[in-house]
Amino acid sequence: MSLIKEIKYSLHVAVRPFDGYWDLKYENKGRLRVALLVLLGVTVTMILKRQYAGYIVNDNDPLSLNSINEFKYIILPFLLWCISNWSLTTLMDGEGKFRDILIATGYAMLPLILINIPNILLSNVITLRESSFYYLFDSIGVIWFVWLLFVGTKTVHQYSVIKTISTMLLTLVVMGIVIFLGLLFFSLIQQIISFVYTLYQEITLRK
Repeated sequence: MSLIKEIKYSLHVAVRPFDGYWDLKYENKGRLRVALLVLLGVTVTMILKRQYAGYIVNDNDPLSLNSINEFKYIILPFLLWCISNWSLTTLMDGEGKFRDILIATGYAMLPLILINIPNILLSNVITLRESSFYYLFDSIGVIWFVWLLFVGTKTVHQYSVIKTISTMLLTLVVMGIVIFLGLLFFSLIQQIISFVYTLYQEITLRK
């Protein structure tokens, strides 16, 4: 399957998620490169949104934005979700492999691109009274994404509706725990480095 056809199929998944995710899982139609391409597309459109959305709906200062730093707000949560979900579902009899989770999550993010691009253009021509339409479309994109993520998680792991919802919520909890432990680890490393440096200074001064 060519890249163009694979991208077109990602649109099919977004519109008909039950059929689409089933084929991704059991007909091997899912492609990791498409999932990563969607991830890149979401990152780029979010950067464009922060920089070029109309001033009516944009509270960011374009001059102070760092495009490189913007990557961490999309890519890191994406990887953290996939790792946390894989770690959790391994203990909960999930059938999805890590690659399956990456693909399912990547394909689920497509609506964010489909909504962000026209929304950026819309934000530059609307008035303050019409800004509610901008936020409405933003909400539709997020709800669409969560819906696809739900269907993808359910299909990949072959869970029931209740188990899928509980798994997604627990995945968020695991993400929070990982972030907390990560911050604790870096704080501990920083304290150790500071202690060693202080000890080195005292030894040096006494000589």
